[in-house]
Amino acid sequence: MAYDLEEQEQIDQLKAWWKQYGNLVTWLLIIALSIYSAWGAWKYYQRNQALQASQLNDELQKAVSAKDNAKVQRAATDMQNKFSGTAYAQMAGLVASKQAFDVGDSKSAKAQLEWVAANAIDDEYRAMAKIRLAGILLDEKAYDEGLKLLSGESSVSFAGLAAERKGDILVAQNKLDEARAAYQLALDKTDAKDPGRQLIQLKLDGIGGASVKSAS
Repeated sequence: MAYDLEEQEQIDQLKAWWKQYGNLVTWLLIIALSIYSAWGAWKYYQRNQALQASQLNDELQKAVSAKDNAKVQRAATDMQNKFSGTAYAQMAGLVASKQAFDVGDSKSAKAQLEWVAANAIDDEYRAMAKIRLAGILLDEKAYDEGLKLLSGESSVSFAGLAAERKGDILVAQNKLDEARAAYQLALDKTDAKDPGRQLIQLKLDGIGGASVKSAS
């Protein structure tokens, strides 16, 4: 097939361009296809992980209904070992800790709460785990450890509960001025319509009413 002069020049220019940039274009296409393939594989992996985690969560819930603490702990630990990146793992830790606490298995309750506090993907779950764990430490008279656990920033939703738990520990240490300040902070951070405010106020009144800061 014969080409006119203009067409031949265009073909020559295309050949020259391809000679100069062909390898780069080829590699860019390979990289783009590899990224697309890897992304598809990652999404499939996530869906598969979520499905398996959901199935294991069903087993966990059945064990909770049957009040089989040993099975609950195994299911939760399996969830954390295999599916730590899913929301199911943090929820399983809190469920398992409550089950263990209800049957007097404080060791398992602490272990589950420690895992959630250290590994949960959501701030709210970490905060909840720390507050509950601090309650166990209070019962064990591990006051300094409990206060250290609550010393960091807490989720806004749980700031009131964290301050209340801190007040409980300070009362146990007979540090009443600090406890009053903690309870006052708990009141300040708790919604006016929250029924929990009444209990906080009772605790504050029980150690002499308003904090030194508020009274001034």
